[in-house]
Amino acid sequence: MNVVYASNDNYARHLAVSMLSLFDRNRRVRQLTVYVISMGIGGENRERLESIAAQYGRELCFVELNDVKARFSCEIDTRGFDVSAMGRLFVGSLLPMDVERVLYLDCDTVVVQSVQELWRTELRGNVLGAVMEPTIYKEVRRECGLSDRDIYVNSGVLLIDLKRWRQTGAERLLLDFYEKKGGGLFACDQDTINGALKGRILPLPPRYNFFTNYRYFSYRELVRQEPLYGDAVREEELREAKRHPVVIHYAGDERPWYAGNRNHYRKAYENYLALTPWAGTPKEKGRELYLFAYHLMDYLTVVCPPARRLISRLLGMRVTDARRKR
Repeated sequence: MNVVYASNDNYARHLAVSMLSLFDRNRRVRQLTVYVISMGIGGENRERLESIAAQYGRELCFVELNDVKARFSCEIDTRGFDVSAMGRLFVGSLLPMDVERVLYLDCDTVVVQSVQELWRTELRGNVLGAVMEPTIYKEVRRECGLSDRDIYVNSGVLLIDLKRWRQTGAERLLLDFYEKKGGGLFACDQDTINGALKGRILPLPPRYNFFTNYRYFSYRELVRQEPLYGDAVREEELREAKRHPVVIHYAGDERPWYAGNRNHYRKAYENYLALTPWAGTPKEKGRELYLFAYHLMDYLTVVCPPARRLISRLLGMRVTDARRKR
């Protein structure tokens, strides 16, 4: 099994948590190699990460991606997201040619069950498999060039047929798409993957990339927001993902490393953090009031979905644009 992350020094702690959870929950996997697309991960952090891999007898390979911005012919506007996220677009050229399948994981994920079943998923001729994100804004879908028949997926967990990726020239397709859009897409790499590779993505069950805020969304509401979700995901699959996710993804604002967060799934991150060299790192302060309001919105999602949709419409993209301006 080949797993790849993309990270810089700032995210090394979260990478450590995710990687350690991966090793812990997949002890029975005979071969497990982790590739880290590094954008300046320093010596001390590398040593800490290597100590985790050594503890589990796993191979850890760093692949340095020095100046990712130099790989684009246009300016990169990540809208507040870290530029290291763009590293996943270059897996085909950065990883060894004999690596023909990879599982990409975001650093803000925690693995809570074995991913062997996910790894063995048949992609049916598609370039990659990923979990749908039905709550994405309609404007984002249109900007990606998606029709009502095209799915939109989250790029936090990607099962990639790297052989087909290279054969189809996916990297060039991704760069051309991003540059054609002027480097100003809402979700940068994620929108690029959806737009450039539409029709070549297999939807995966939500348990393989469970967004923690979806705990508060009903199946009916997600299908209302994206009718294609009803075709790709059964109601029982969503219930199972809420109860027993395989990969937890701390997408959204309720991240477990922020003081005042009330994320229902925060213990998975905290428990694995305690096993890393970063154990005892204090939570980041300054967002407590905002996170209290955010958690109230979680419950609003349950009792009054239209109100949640209205708030999202009014504030969602505005908040992201504010991040870009800073």
